[in-house]
Amino acid sequence: MIAIDPLQPPSEDLLEEPGAEAETRAFVVDAALHGERLDRALAALVPGFSRSYLQQLIEEGAVRLRGSAALKPAQKVRAGEAGEIDLRPTPQSQAFLPEPLPLAVVHEDEHLLVIDKPAGLVVHPAPGNWSGTLLNALLARDAGARMLPRAGIVHRLDKDTSGLMVVARTRAAMERLVQMIAAREVSRQYMALAHRPWEGPAMRRVDAAIGRDPRNRLRMAVVDLQRHPGKPAATVLQRMQQAEAGCAVRCTLETGRTHQIRVHLAHTGHPLVADPLYGGVPAAGLSRQALHAFRLAFVHPATGQPLALHAPLPPDLRAAWASWGLRYNESDWLASQPPAAAA
Repeated sequence: MIAIDPLQPPSEDLLEEPGAEAETRAFVVDAALHGERLDRALAALVPGFSRSYLQQLIEEGAVRLRGSAALKPAQKVRAGEAGEIDLRPTPQSQAFLPEPLPLAVVHEDEHLLVIDKPAGLVVHPAPGNWSGTLLNALLARDAGARMLPRAGIVHRLDKDTSGLMVVARTRAAMERLVQMIAAREVSRQYMALAHRPWEGPAMRRVDAAIGRDPRNRLRMAVVDLQRHPGKPAATVLQRMQQAEAGCAVRCTLETGRTHQIRVHLAHTGHPLVADPLYGGVPAAGLSRQALHAFRLAFVHPATGQPLALHAPLPPDLRAAWASWGLRYNESDWLASQPPAAAA
């Protein structure tokens, strides 16, 4: 049995103890993976698991090619080669206790659910928040969640950001959702209340790479990729309403980097209200960052049907809007979607 350090968050890179429930998944190496390392090929064929976790499965004999155990992660695979992998529950989904916490479910079916996360709810257990998280709630709500990496969570929201999150309920749905997010096939839009009146065109696209701030490792920043590590990032910003103290902005993600909207808004001179990490200060009665994931649109990973869901502005943000003399009209935010937001 693998011991899990209670002071460290469990990792998917640990193997579950022998005898745990497992699912055997068949696969065929496609032409694009011909000549690739086995561990790299599996990372593409079985998304949702880390490469180091898959390497351990290989070394434990849980992967077979042409009927024989494949024990070397570096061995090359060939197009058309058939194999099997024994997928086990990961310790991350096993190590935390289920907690029956209330969740606002916007959509639910046998493959996935979409929740409206309240501000203040942490998504994953971590130091300082070992319980009371979304992952704990999902483990209590759905017995099948323990069989999935991260209990089916495929993307996250910051603790103080409210709004929509999609969660997988099956491994097949999780793998497809991970692929869709990576391919930018999931539309995610946010409502933001930002400091300072907006100037210039009502809509602008911010295309600015994001990486760890070289002067403060606790935050992210727009970086020059020629000088600092980072990843390309793009956000479409649209000024919806104007006030003397600031503006209401619709933010559409084209990529999904850590703190992307917070960094890009600050980069344009409009930091989020009550976001001190990026230059915002409490205002309009808010003590949490003024960001709400209000629209989520994608093609259902199992049925192929389009889904477009929305979550109205929560009461604390409604009050903030009103305190600045702004008018919240849900239909305005859902109408006239920018091209990048098309689902």
